[in-house]
Amino acid sequence: MADADGTIPVQVCYAWPERNILLDLQVPADCTVRQAITASGILEKVPELDLASIRVGVYGKLKPLEAILEPHDRIELYRPLIADPKEARRRRASVKRSR
Repeated sequence: MADADGTIPVQVCYAWPERNILLDLQVPADCTVRQAITASGILEKVPELDLASIRVGVYGKLKPLEAILEPHDRIELYRPLIADPKEARRRRASVKRSR
């Protein structure tokens, strides 16, 4: 439900292994993920973020940039994977088998 001024609270977050950024903001009730990310100022704080190529989600579920936000949504900006999860599992299994 929107506040009396027609806004909703949302949070934009981005994390590195050693630190994270959590930005709380009020956005219009019909705000999209893209608009909230832009309004948060995170793209200026983290210049390596490219909105055209990063993946985003809300509470761990991938969302398109044009998805409409709900009150108290947490928008998560995901870093690219450094390793293929399937390949990492294969390596771990191979190490276990060789023991």
